[in-house]
Amino acid sequence: MITPPRAAASLPLTPAESDNVATVSDSKCSTPNKLPYIERGTPQFMLVTLALFSAGLATFALLYCVQPILPVLSQDFGVTPAESSLSLSLSTGLLAVGLLFTGPLSDAIGRKSVMVIALFLAAIFTLICTFMTSWHGILLMRALIGLSLSGVAAVGMTYLSEEIHPGVVAFSMGLFISGNSIGGMSGRLITGVLSDFFSWRIALAVIGLTALVLATLFWRILPASKHFRATSLRPRTLLVNFKLHLHDQGLPLLFAAGFLLMGSFVTLFNYIGYRLLDDPYHLSQAVVGFLSVVYLIGSYSSPKAGALTSRFGRGPVLLASILIMLMGVIITAFSPIVLVFIGMLLFTAGFFAAHSVASSWIGRRARRAKGQASSLYLFSFYVGSSIAGTLGGVFWHSFGWLGVVAFISLMLFLSILVAYYLNKLPEAARI
Repeated sequence: MITPPRAAASLPLTPAESDNVATVSDSKCSTPNKLPYIERGTPQFMLVTLALFSAGLATFALLYCVQPILPVLSQDFGVTPAESSLSLSLSTGLLAVGLLFTGPLSDAIGRKSVMVIALFLAAIFTLICTFMTSWHGILLMRALIGLSLSGVAAVGMTYLSEEIHPGVVAFSMGLFISGNSIGGMSGRLITGVLSDFFSWRIALAVIGLTALVLATLFWRILPASKHFRATSLRPRTLLVNFKLHLHDQGLPLLFAAGFLLMGSFVTLFNYIGYRLLDDPYHLSQAVVGFLSVVYLIGSYSSPKAGALTSRFGRGPVLLASILIMLMGVIITAFSPIVLVFIGMLLFTAGFFAAHSVASSWIGRRARRAKGQASSLYLFSFYVGSSIAGTLGGVFWHSFGWLGVVAFISLMLFLSILVAYYLNKLPEAARI
């Protein structure tokens, strides 16, 4: 594919080109020199890993802390399961919308400042949510939380793709996503257990205060960008880069994969709680929340998948990860609680591995405006969460758990087709 000519000097360059030009930090230009990437095993790599791990942990804890208490919210506010799921779907939906703006915004003003502000706002809105007495007030705060978190997800991916040595970006991205998995587990576990012993309001307050601490840690230790190159926020520039991303052979497929993978993942965890609280299990809210420990497998599978890509390539690892997800969701269709847990474990491991591979692939395919490319991927990712997560409630209401399994299996089958075509493409776009 032929790259369109640069319309202005402000358009971002490819990584290969940017090695030979002046780079711009978050606030000011440096002298023209060749700046090294952050290598694995260095103190800076450890700081970046800890900072982005903390950001990922806080993001997923804030975003998904309501998932295990959806049945509690249904009871307290007198809403249906599908209506209760809006407390999550609105967050992910507004996050998706926000990504269309925060990614390009970070391309213009810098990565770290956008992420820091976003984390603090999301934590504050979560604390405000605990004082809301109406269902509409809850939904408003959850929407603002999602909108705020849009400034973390894609920008963190872009920061890593710019600052970490290309040879270990996939591994580093896996560590970042492992923070997501532990955050998702922590948020669900804390709210699931504390809401059983105290109340869901206290549970959310604990999540909000923890996120404030993590946001402060992130702010203090994340190194400033060295390879960041500011680009214009002019609509014409954004449109040129948007068209460039859509005309790439692989990026639209990666966007579709994000939609289907996240839609499958959120659907399963939105409604598995309703199943386990009902016949024949009658588990307590605390036990259902404790089952979120399956998220810990993601802290292993995501960096492991990133490391395997250097040996087998991204395409084969992505296909294998989706097949593991499909196997897991089918196993949950069986009745024994042990098999349900094993199915959840496999499904979660496959999801975080697949997401790790797909998200690290974005930086390889995008030739310019990587922040915008990451935003488009995560826009699709969280739109899938919102649409499929709510639609899954219809299948649960009409057909029970087997209907949910069938719905998820269909999305995963489509994901396999997408991964098959991605596997036929070179991992990096031709420049």
